Amino acid sequence: MTEEKNYMEKWFYLIGGGILGTLARYILAGAVYQKIGTDFPYGTMIVNLIGCFLIGLFDTIFQEKFLFSPVLRIFLMAGFCGAFTTFSTFMLETGNLIRDGETLRAFLNVILSVILGFIVFRLGVLLGEII
Repeated sequence: MTEEKNYMEKWFYLIGGGILGTLARYILAGAVYQKIGTDFPYGTMIVNLIGCFLIGLFDTIFQEKFLFSPVLRIFLMAGFCGAFTTFSTFMLETGNLIRDGETLRAFLNVILSVILGFIVFRLGVLLGEII
């Protein structure tokens, strides 16, 4: 029964963090667009930058300081940051590749993600126009 309780507890923290991350992204990006305008994706950029800062901070605290429980890691990193912006996870994984001495693979990850991401985005747009 303890294993099932731990499993459910992880899901609870993941969902709770996800809800808060989603709300934070929506509110923050909306406030930025209201204040600065929509002629450039400032809201998304600011959310992405804050998310990158937070996931770097949380990862360092969890990996090197061991100040928080594993379920709090799930809540903050997978739940909150994951819902706030997946860009932060992209940066964490790229940073981990560099940390592991895989610099070429890190840059390949960035280049391929951006270029292929834009290509498949455009393919989705084209398919949407055809349908």
